[in-house]
Amino acid sequence: MKNRTLSGVLGISFVLLLAACEAPPPATTQIGYRGLGMEQVVNPATRDRVLAANVVPDAPPLASADGPRASEVFQNVPVLGHLSAAEFTRLMVSMTSWVSPEQGCNYCHVPTDLASDSVYTKVVARRMLQMTQHINSNQGDVAAHVGTTGVTCYTCHRGHPIPQNVWSIDPGPPQAGGFAAHRNGQNLASAVVGYTSLPYDPFAPLLGDGAQVRVVSSEALPRKGGTGPTIQATEATYGLMMHVSDALGVNCTYCHNSRSFAAWDSSSAARVTAWHAIRTVRDINTHYIEPLAPILPAANKGPGGDVLKANCATCHQGLNKPLNGVSMLKDYPELVGARPTPAAATPGPAAMPAPPAPST
Repeated sequence: MKNRTLSGVLGISFVLLLAACEAPPPATTQIGYRGLGMEQVVNPATRDRVLAANVVPDAPPLASADGPRASEVFQNVPVLGHLSAAEFTRLMVSMTSWVSPEQGCNYCHVPTDLASDSVYTKVVARRMLQMTQHINSNQGDVAAHVGTTGVTCYTCHRGHPIPQNVWSIDPGPPQAGGFAAHRNGQNLASAVVGYTSLPYDPFAPLLGDGAQVRVVSSEALPRKGGTGPTIQATEATYGLMMHVSDALGVNCTYCHNSRSFAAWDSSSAARVTAWHAIRTVRDINTHYIEPLAPILPAANKGPGGDVLKANCATCHQGLNKPLNGVSMLKDYPELVGARPTPAAATPGPAAMPAPPAPST
């Protein structure tokens, strides 16, 4: 009897210990029918830290759009020459605080010749301005993903010359050589995919090469050369979904209905937004970031020599809407403009397919 009583006490203590593993306890919000697991779970302590890291900085007073153009006052301003000199100066000051607050203007400019392009960061900044204008042009996949909220340099950089959340082709974690290196198709745990047994580099094929994000097949056992996605493609898709969930701070049910993850007609509107988001990220990686490879130093590249690229966390940084949905464009109209024409050496964005029909 004493042993049973002791076991019961220990059992209750163990349950209480597990219940106290997270403090404060997570908050759960039901977003769908009961019994389907359609809930969003948020840890209040984690949420508070994320929100504190996503506060929009104060904006300086708007500059007058009147007066001489920047192209008339300054030399070599092909992208922002249409702004007034006052608007141009205000934007340059803001960009410095967003991207290089410690390095200052000299991070991009030669102090004795501000018009010079000899500093590679100035060439990169010009291309990033074109990318920002492209995103803020509110067309195509961008319109369905970003909408009118738009982006600024601060959306990604947050005071760092290189955004903290970027990716490059992952050579994989260190492992033994010889026969031990043959894993027979097994994956290796990685923080990128939540330390699950999924491919440790889902970004290269799905955010770089443009492979299809697919899971459901019409075959019971998908095979190589078959009509449906392979098991390897499915694993890569789940790896990317783990990243999306972590980057946005949401559960799978933020986009999917747990009754049928594949069914579009019962998914939330957020799934359509995410579909366009993946294509937006591919677009900016392919047409704006990767073409900069010839001028970027090794410090701006991964171990394989490819450039550091964007993924969902680059902008979102733990929230389902970057900067908690606050738009900075009203304070920085200088970054709103017509979609720029890419340079001759850079191909224009390819036509993107329409989202799959709800019945698929």
